[in-house]
Amino acid sequence: MHKEPPVSQSPPNLLLALADRVDGLIRRIGEAVAWLSLAMVLVTFFVVVMRYAFSQGSIAVQESVTYMHASLFMIAIAYTLGRGGHVRVDIFYHRFSRRGRAWVDLLGTLLLLTPVCCLILWLGWDYVAQSWRVQESSREAGGLPGVYLLKTLILVMPVLLLVQGLTWGLRNALFLAGIESALPEIEPITKEVHADA
Repeated sequence: MHKEPPVSQSPPNLLLALADRVDGLIRRIGEAVAWLSLAMVLVTFFVVVMRYAFSQGSIAVQESVTYMHASLFMIAIAYTLGRGGHVRVDIFYHRFSRRGRAWVDLLGTLLLLTPVCCLILWLGWDYVAQSWRVQESSREAGGLPGVYLLKTLILVMPVLLLVQGLTWGLRNALFLAGIESALPEIEPITKEVHADA
């Protein structure tokens, strides 16, 4: 049986396929870590009941809420960016054409987001490495032992944000190059509040 040879994809299509995979991965990570918000509520409720109903407490359980809170925000920040959920403080952006917004997003990614992520990685590396070297644990008796794991989020967050940002920048660049399908309409997580509202 004769099989048709696979159709070779053009470089833009390959880049878009890569962007789709990255976006999908970031989305799955964000959706998974979102469950920590429910876990935080349940653990906080447990802490309050144990303290006020049974006069019992646990430093480790209390610290786990801090771990979950940090994990939720530092890991899901890339997901939020990809879904258009970050707060925009602007006057003109929403009035721009789709092409104008693509230029703003591309330049913002290249000139603001990327340098900030690289700076966080550079400044945070030694801080996190020192924590790993000493296997840093809680300063409180009975606290959680893995503070160095929590501090690792200082490096995980900019990596995820950088990957999502570069994917978004790539989509905007391809859109500006004339590939309309590169920039799908994103339904934001929350409604935008405009300066003229």
